[in-house]
Amino acid sequence: MGEYNKSKQPKPAQRRRARRLAVQALYQWQISGSSLLAIEMEFREDNDFRKLDEDYFSELLHQVPAQISRLDETLGQLLDRPLQDLSPIELVILRMGTYELLERKDVPYRVVINEGVDLAKTFGATDGHKYVNGVLDKLARIVRQDEKA
Repeated sequence: MGEYNKSKQPKPAQRRRARRLAVQALYQWQISGSSLLAIEMEFREDNDFRKLDEDYFSELLHQVPAQISRLDETLGQLLDRPLQDLSPIELVILRMGTYELLERKDVPYRVVINEGVDLAKTFGATDGHKYVNGVLDKLARIVRQDEKA
């Protein structure tokens, strides 16, 4: 895994904005197949990065695709349908939430779930947030047992 600064504590709003942009960038990557670097450059040109956690955006944008096989394998064990039957935006949100639950132990599981639900409410289908909530909650019970106790 790349070296990302996990010790710096950005404000929650900066992380929220980073996640929001990362979901949009990952969705674009998933749909278009464009290079991650080209997408990142485009997003940096079109958005004000002074108001978000740049490092977190970059980490999510590059690490979710880098670990996609592992993330999909983990998700596949929790879903009631094949990955390809999920809406593309909900798949992006679930992959990102799975990455955070597995790799970012510094982020409380409740934050990961709440952010995933909010992103699904904003970008997903009408009741997609309920599905995202259920899947991420199941995963948190497995990978964050100590924290949930």
